[in-house]
Amino acid sequence: MSQPRQSRALIIVNSNFCSSDHDVVLGTRKGAKREAEKLSRILSRLNYKVKLVHNKTAKEINDLYQQERCCEHGEYFVSIISSHGEEGVIFGCDMEPVKLTQVFQTLSSERCPVLTKIPKIFFIQACRGTEFDRGVVVECDSGNPAPQSKPDCFSACVSIPPQTVVMFACSPGYVAFVNAFGSMFLQALLKVLEGEERHLALNRLMTRINWEVAFCCQARGTYQGCKEMPCFITNLLQEVFPFSAPIAEEADGV
Repeated sequence: MSQPRQSRALIIVNSNFCSSDHDVVLGTRKGAKREAEKLSRILSRLNYKVKLVHNKTAKEINDLYQQERCCEHGEYFVSIISSHGEEGVIFGCDMEPVKLTQVFQTLSSERCPVLTKIPKIFFIQACRGTEFDRGVVVECDSGNPAPQSKPDCFSACVSIPPQTVVMFACSPGYVAFVNAFGSMFLQALLKVLEGEERHLALNRLMTRINWEVAFCCQARGTYQGCKEMPCFITNLLQEVFPFSAPIAEEADGV
């Protein structure tokens, strides 16, 4: 009896950036490589066939998703992107933009019929703007919270095709934090995948990540006290449980 095909996971992490004229403009993302390797290991132990790549140009990133169209896929496709970014794009290590809508459409049913019924799940660790989230007061013994200097402004939602889920590290217009220990968002994802919450339906699992980042994480150092609020968009038609497999024992020496 043939074995069922493994679900696939593609992890792209850009840590070092250099333009075509060799100018380094964007800072090194310390901690991003190590947390990506941890995510790769836990997904492998959850029976995903994982491809982890580092420091890819914009063209190479687009090519990686084109290559997925030719692969044999299992029940799910998961992709984690960790890079610098702004609203609607992430940057290759050559500092050229990659449009997220183009990535999502590459794997849509119109362009990739083999993935029509397979849920495609994206986790995007990247800034979506330059605003800093100072958080909000949820309980106060006296007085009223100070009004914000300007109302929140949400850009148009990224368009995603059917059977696609996208979870962003932060809300539109805001920065996403990363330091030598990793990022708030992907560390929360890692914690959930390693714990019992991985058995939850995907929408509940993502809500759990929202709670973890909102209530348990805040920036230190220069941006002391700043917060982050992940959010997700889904076009799924049913509940899915992509991480509910038993965690396999880790191979010796890994």
